[in-house]
This record gives sequence, C-alpha cells and structure tokens, in this order.
Amino acid sequence: MSLLTIDDLVVEHRSPGRPVVRAVAGASLAVNPGEVVGLVGESGCGKSTLARAVCGLNPVTEGSIAFEGQPVTPLGLRRRKLTGIQMVFQDPYASLNPRRRVGDQIADGLRTVRDTATSPADLLERVGLPRDFAGRHPHEFSGGQRQRVAIARALAARPRLLIGDEPISALDASAQAQVARLMRDLAVESGAGLLFISHDLSVVRLIADRIAVMYLGKIVEVGATAEVWADPRHPYTKALLGAIPAPDGLGVLPAELPGDVPDPANPPGGCRFNPRCPMVMDVCREKEPDFGPVACWLHEPK
Repeated sequence: MSLLTIDDLVVEHRSPGRPVVRAVAGASLAVNPGEVVGLVGESGCGKSTLARAVCGLNPVTEGSIAFEGQPVTPLGLRRRKLTGIQMVFQDPYASLNPRRRVGDQIADGLRTVRDTATSPADLLERVGLPRDFAGRHPHEFSGGQRQRVAIARALAARPRLLIGDEPISALDASAQAQVARLMRDLAVESGAGLLFISHDLSVVRLIADRIAVMYLGKIVEVGATAEVWADPRHPYTKALLGAIPAPDGLGVLPAELPGDVPDPANPPGGCRFNPRCPMVMDVCREKEPDFGPVACWLHEPK
C-alpha cells in the first residue's frame, strides 16, 4: 500500500469579486515508504498548493488525499493529531520563530511524539550542525544552516512522510545540493517517504527515485528519474529539460520555453499545454487527455 495517495485532487482559491482559481485541477500521485518523488514544474503550476493540501493547510475542493490509508482532513484550530506528515518550507527564516532558541523549537516535536531519549542537540548533530547550536536563535544562522534546523525540527516528530516545499530555492548554489541530499538521506534512512518539490530539475535528478511533472494544476508525466531524463515523452517535460544549462564550457544558451503560463483562472480548452506546444494537433485543442503516465495525445494508449 502506498504511503501517500492523491486521487484526482482539485484545490480552488476563491476571492470576493474575482474568478475562481483552480490551482490544482485533478492531480493524482502516490509516494511509497522509503521513496523519493520529485515534483517539478514552472512557478505557478500548483506544486506548493498540492503540498499544502497534503498537510491539511489548504482545503480540498474535489478528489481525495489518503495517508497510510486514512483520509487527510484540513487543519483546524485544535491541536493536530496527524504528525506523521511534516513539511520543510521554502523560507527557513519565516518558518522558524525568531524569538525562541532553535533547541526549544526542535523540542516541541520531540514532546509531540513523547520522545524522551532524543535531545535537540542529537537532531542538530544528525543534520550536520554542532550540538551547542541548540542555544542559538534563528538570526544567528546562515540560510543553509537555518534550513538544516528546519529539517531537524521536522524530523523530531518522527514523520513517515517528509515534504520539502521548494526547500532549496532560498539557498545559495553551494548549499542547494547539500541540503537536498541531506533530506533524501535522512528520509530514506528512516524508511520515510519524501515528496521533494522544486523547479530545479538538475537537483531533483540527483535525489529522486521518480519524477512527476506538473503543468497548470495537472500531472502530465510520471516516471522513473533515469527514464524521464533519458527519454522525456511529454512535450512540456522535453521543454523543461531543454531549458537546463549544459556545463560543457561552450557557452551555448539553453532553449527557452515558448510563451507564458496561462492564467489558471482561465485555462485553455483541451490540453492545457496546447498554446505553447510545438507538436500541437487538432485533438489537443478540443479534448483534454485524461490518461497516464503521460497525459499527451501523442502517447494515447492503444
């Protein structure tokens, strides 16, 4: 049984006097224990909204989310009972309380699971920080160190599913791969699943077992990382990979993805990628493909 099962998920944002924005428009995805799934796509495609729905931070409009076979319900005002899912957010400074020592914040998670054998210093050491850093405040750390603290705090609750919502985008290049590998190693070591969300495919390639590609609220391709990288099938996946700079020293600029992401409040008819697709056909403008693991009329099941 999958650790996390997302089935035809729809999440809408509603504001008075404005059109309804369907940020997630029927996405399905699964994460297994001990597996790292990379969710990639351009900014605004719905990746973070999906992650927040999995944590109960965004209400579900349609579809379902199940964790270990039980439905995930929206987070209310009462203390959360579901601690098996923990998220590491994009901005480590905003997600940590600036007034509290990091050791005290990590201890909150340990108390949640009644872990008296582990100390905050133990967890800091596990993420590669000195034990005496537990007495410091968040502003005393660099960005990469703060993100390691955030990971330690998430691990304190012994999650079976760890979610990284763009956890490396606020870090400098030298820290990005280190933090990404750290999250993978710690998740796999404990047998937990990891849903790693990023727009940096080159980093996702290093840590993910499977890649899911999201475009305008839908998952358009899912597959083993090596297979997707070697033979991308959806035109959008090909465009994303083609936009990655090649470190060959030749100074050749990567191909730009044509056009702009459409307004999710007014998506195009048919396949959502059809206005930007170089291989568009008539059926692409008329009917939306609803099959997988590649949602594209070029790969319609026979």
